[in-house]
Amino acid sequence: MPNSHLPRPETAEQALEMLKQGNARFVENVRNPQSTLLASNALTHVHEPFAIILGCSDARVPAEIVFDQGLGDLFVIRVAGNVVAPSQIGSVEFAAEKFGTKLVVVLGHSHCGAVTACVETLINPDQQFSPNLRSIVDRIRPSVYNLHEIYTANGQDIDAQELINRGIKANVRMSVTQLKHGSRILEDAVNNGSLIIVGAVYDLDTGKVTFIE
Repeated sequence: MPNSHLPRPETAEQALEMLKQGNARFVENVRNPQSTLLASNALTHVHEPFAIILGCSDARVPAEIVFDQGLGDLFVIRVAGNVVAPSQIGSVEFAAEKFGTKLVVVLGHSHCGAVTACVETLINPDQQFSPNLRSIVDRIRPSVYNLHEIYTANGQDIDAQELINRGIKANVRMSVTQLKHGSRILEDAVNNGSLIIVGAVYDLDTGKVTFIE
């Protein structure tokens, strides 16, 4: 069972509800005492994460704290811009198969630096990045490019912050789609109902996580 000492959720829907309840506690600044180190140490050798979180590397978005879960409750994959590459897909495949985890959440967040960098390159193509950072920006680019094209095609002034805000959600949706269709293992699991992949955005200002349909 998870380190929260609650029964391990049997369905993805139950797992999602546990995350929502945990985030509500976090927002209200009320922590589950069973998520402390002492409680977690009681189950040191138990590793049965009930949810997989593909989140951004941003230091302000630690999934265990944001969702008020204990050590061992979440299988967390973090990469700048919560982008999907083969290593992230493989990590999700591993957790889903190894632990029977039924829920995957792609967790983006407000004020995302990676999405901001991508928007800046669209507005100012002369922006220079290292090849490795460029590879992250390029993975985000398709989700933001269409939004940028809509602005320019309509002759609208480009509001960079609005483009960033919309781009953050679009990037999450794109990562969800890539996970669903970038792996036969994950696609089969989604199709047979044994795995659910959803998107969410964490608001740095309020602490609230909003799940995206």
